Amino acid sequence: MKELKYPFGAEAVRSLQAGETVRISGKVFTGRDKFHKFFADGGKLPVDFRDGALYHCGPVIVKDGANWKVMAAGPTTSVRENPYEPDFIRQSGVRLIIGKGGMDESTQKAMQECGCVYVQAVGGAAAVSASTVKRVSGVYMLQEFGAAEAVWEFELDGFTGVVAMDAQGRNLFAEVAQKSRQALEAMNGR
Repeated sequence: MKELKYPFGAEAVRSLQAGETVRISGKVFTGRDKFHKFFADGGKLPVDFRDGALYHCGPVIVKDGANWKVMAAGPTTSVRENPYEPDFIRQSGVRLIIGKGGMDESTQKAMQECGCVYVQAVGGAAAVSASTVKRVSGVYMLQEFGAAEAVWEFELDGFTGVVAMDAQGRNLFAEVAQKSRQALEAMNGR
């Protein structure tokens, strides 16, 4: 297992290989549909993503006195962000995209150009993912987007996932799809 600690440097990220398990610690920001659309429409980023991580997540968070408590922080499906992600990667300097289900070839190309990887998080384990959030350091655009779509700043300790799309162009999702097509064709006698 590879340990990744914020800030996520270009050399360390470019050395990651698809299929490797990573353990992520440090600052990570969430961002979903409204955030991506806001950015695509020319909105100013509320935080600096350079050498950072963007987590496709709509967490369940409650106020606990003066602090926030994360109850659930599972990944959301990343494919919805395909229209926006390549430009976001190129313009923000982000190094890790965390989510579930993978992304398209345009995003893969931007990852290769910029030294970014896609980390597949475990879906259906939102409480386990939440347990790795040691602190909510901030929240941005809460009034504009609402709690599920706001940009949350998490301090993680030991969040795990698998590098599914690396900066060399390897994509586990595409490989599985190709093997599945081949197996189906073999079963059908083609």
